[in-house]
Amino acid sequence: MSAVRGFFVFLYDFVVGDDWRMSVAVILGLAVTWGLASQGLNLWWVLPIFVAVGLGISLRRARAAARRRPPM
Repeated sequence: MSAVRGFFVFLYDFVVGDDWRMSVAVILGLAVTWGLASQGLNLWWVLPIFVAVGLGISLRRARAAARRRPPM
């Protein structure tokens, strides 16, 4: 594996991690915050709301998946 490919594999794993939905929530939050800021609005607190909602959804999905797994 080349060093460049290895770097991009690392970068993908670092950004996306275990739940791609959380990455989408952060990117969507950044886009919405940027769009609002470009209109002259000072709504910096929109991004933390997107992150909190995304984290809640991610935790709920992980908890449901853990309940479906049989005990060891």
